Amino acid sequence: MSIKEAYNNWSATYDSDENLTRDLDGIVCREILKDRGFEYILEIGCGTGKNTAYLSQIGTHVWALDFSEAMLKKATKKPALHNVTFTMADITKQWPCKDRVADLIVCNLVLEHIENLHFIFSEAYRVLNKKRRFFVCELHPFRQYRGEKARFQRGRTTIEIQAFVHHISDFLEAAEKNGFILDGFREWWHEDDQNKLPRLVSFVFLK
Repeated sequence: MSIKEAYNNWSATYDSDENLTRDLDGIVCREILKDRGFEYILEIGCGTGKNTAYLSQIGTHVWALDFSEAMLKKATKKPALHNVTFTMADITKQWPCKDRVADLIVCNLVLEHIENLHFIFSEAYRVLNKKRRFFVCELHPFRQYRGEKARFQRGRTTIEIQAFVHHISDFLEAAEKNGFILDGFREWWHEDDQNKLPRLVSFVFLK
């Protein structure tokens, strides 16, 4: 099953499934971006809109992209967000955005499914205004090393979604080679992760 097919399938239960990684990601997004305001936010890989509602509160305009038609359908059926535009787009190809248009780019639990990080950082640099930020939150590589990846249940069957292992150094190298400066780095544990490896890692990169 392709990544796109998997997310189309998962969309029916994504919001209701027990998922500590998804829940923690929402906490991280709010913690990192709290007390900030932005004119134009670009969210890449918005899925069912799990973070989009919050972004609409801190951004005047939000443009949310995803390549899963079923995920976007779920997102658009949620309570109306007057300042959000949802668009189906494959972020492994040139993004449907003008140069230097965004004040913040947000990418949550997406890059594990992207093989070429350099292209993502290149597009982010193109789309961001000068001295603006690119926020990334991903499954921690320590978890990936143990074989963990996005997965969901269909009956008695566990469906694992194709993922690519990215080391911390891979994110930093892709950022540096495309003109970004590291502005923030944190590791995150869910409250149920006591004495376990960190679940998520977040970066804030400055153009």
